[in-house]
Amino acid sequence: SGTSVATGSAKALVTSIGEGTELGQINASIAEVETVKTPLIRQTTKFGQTVSIAILVISIAIYAFGYFFRDYDPIELMLTTIGLAVAAIPEGLPAVISIILALGVRNMAEKKAIVRSLPSVETLGAVSVICTDKTGTLTKNEMTVKQVVTAKHDIEVSGSGYAPDGDLEINGQPFDLDDDASMVDLLTVGKTCNDAQLYQEEGKWVVNGDPTEACLLTLAEKAEQPIERLKVISKIPFDSEYKYMATLVDYKEERMIFIKGAPDRLFDMAEGNDFDRAYWDEKRKEIADRGQRVLGGGFKRVDASKDTVDHEDVEDGVTFLGLYGIVDPPRPEAIEAVAACRDAGIRIKMITGDHKDTAVAIARELGMEVEGALEGKELTNMSDEEIKEASVHNDVFARTSPNDKLRLVKGLQQNGLITSMTGDGVNDAPALKRADIGVAMGIKGTEVAKEASQMVLVDDNFKTIYNAVREGRRVYDNLKKTILFLLPTNGGQALLVAMSILLGASAPLSPVQILWVNMVVAITLSLAIAFEPLEESTMKRPPRPANVPLLSKYYVFRIIFISILIGGGSLAINYLLADYDFSTAKLQTITLNTIVMAQLFHLYNCRTELAPAFNRHFFDNKIAFLVSGLLIALQLFITYVPFMHTLFGTAALELSDWLFPVVFGFIVFVIVEIEKAISRRVIGDKNIH
Repeated sequence: SGTSVATGSAKALVTSIGEGTELGQINASIAEVETVKTPLIRQTTKFGQTVSIAILVISIAIYAFGYFFRDYDPIELMLTTIGLAVAAIPEGLPAVISIILALGVRNMAEKKAIVRSLPSVETLGAVSVICTDKTGTLTKNEMTVKQVVTAKHDIEVSGSGYAPDGDLEINGQPFDLDDDASMVDLLTVGKTCNDAQLYQEEGKWVVNGDPTEACLLTLAEKAEQPIERLKVISKIPFDSEYKYMATLVDYKEERMIFIKGAPDRLFDMAEGNDFDRAYWDEKRKEIADRGQRVLGGGFKRVDASKDTVDHEDVEDGVTFLGLYGIVDPPRPEAIEAVAACRDAGIRIKMITGDHKDTAVAIARELGMEVEGALEGKELTNMSDEEIKEASVHNDVFARTSPNDKLRLVKGLQQNGLITSMTGDGVNDAPALKRADIGVAMGIKGTEVAKEASQMVLVDDNFKTIYNAVREGRRVYDNLKKTILFLLPTNGGQALLVAMSILLGASAPLSPVQILWVNMVVAITLSLAIAFEPLEESTMKRPPRPANVPLLSKYYVFRIIFISILIGGGSLAINYLLADYDFSTAKLQTITLNTIVMAQLFHLYNCRTELAPAFNRHFFDNKIAFLVSGLLIALQLFITYVPFMHTLFGTAALELSDWLFPVVFGFIVFVIVEIEKAISRRVIGDKNIH
């Protein structure tokens, strides 16, 4: 289970089943990992509880006041109090939030990021740290051997990509393989100790297998003489646990074991066999410091009767042949995305299986912080408390295992950081599940990794993660703008009803009219905010803290301020017109349209948090103008259609009667814009969150 047979044949021996297998242990590890609630779920849960309790307490208090201190009929008072609760509760908020998140999912899919759960869209906007693999995500994953080092020569390799177009050179002159027999051996090891295939298809060179192995096939094809791919008698496949591959072959009338893998592993195998480790360590570091991935090659002579190869066979006695320097250049768009992430206050952590020197060199090219890079063996010896410190203070982690990823995620979360983790293998699943937003690779990722993650990258590109973060921030900002729009309108209606009870006046709106405003008007208008583009300042702000409340102090002030402005203003107009000879239905209809027009104008205030409503992006959101037209049509419908009069207790208005709603709406718009300008100067854009 979990094994895909791509080609060839094999005999399998079952050594354990169920929980005893590798997949069983990984499944147990995944089950033990606690699923972290997204910030939005935590915030909205707390916000919903707070709003519900507040509305319940206020409704009971208002009913008690009206019952004991005002001469209201208990049934009429009960209906009015229910109207107050209906006015205060933002019934449309859950639906609008779902729509905003769904739009975010659609937009991310268009940008090659598939989100598997709605709340995860917003989580991306809160990410403080992105932990990412190097190969294929930050780099192109187009491996090319650029340098080969033997005991005698440093050979440069021209050409790029997998097409065998290029030459072996020294100081710009063609290299003669007859000058260095170990070079032929090294090329043969690279071509034979290899599971990849390289072939032409419709004029293009196609790789089947690991790109690192494929570039060794290309290297062999660039040689001036044919390099033979020998028949493999037995082999040890490559595994990240032991970091090498070995094949048993017949070569030069001898039986040998060819070994290819991490230089430090081959250095250990060659120790004591006339091997100058200091020299080769220096050569490996020189190559790695150029940002190249380094592989080593060697062989070991064995008895002609040997027909299988095991790990014990290569523990020592290996003849080291040389090093391959492999380039996997950073993606240009990844360099831009890393810089943009730093501007947005997001830390990038590179977690790779490559050597530390290679990882540091690539990190420098990407513009990352590289002080204090750590290797997996150092992480293994650290306590959880030390991991917690290291996860924050270090940005490059090399030679890491999947368990190192899981410990780093936990360490970052213990520091209060919202963490994104990328992964592609089965063993990455626990870390992906534990992360606030697990990101699986769509091209090279396993199904287990995809199932454990919340997002899948279709193109395995780091810039796609950055684009998803941008979309996440846009979604969160629009969620808050929606709340900033809905709560004052609900608050204004609730204040309108509450003040009428406290003053002992007749209700300015009936419960069914309040419901119309809540369900039809507010939801219609708030949908427009879901389509607002990202504000220019958003990606210049640092990520919000994990424990930040949904409503900042400024937001609370603004909600109260606008609630009083809309509710108090509408009540004042209602009281002013009460002295005129208007019927109850007509008076309520004017009041209804007054509060609706105030909301319509207030929508354009809420399209930006503090920036002026009129800016160069004012006409970008066409939906805002569409819903405005729709709302006006609905208000004309409820005002002038006879059967709506029967349902909602409204009455037709004369043209002059519209002066009050329209002028009041404009006054609300101007006052709020003045307040935004003052707040912008006093507290600044970065401090409102």
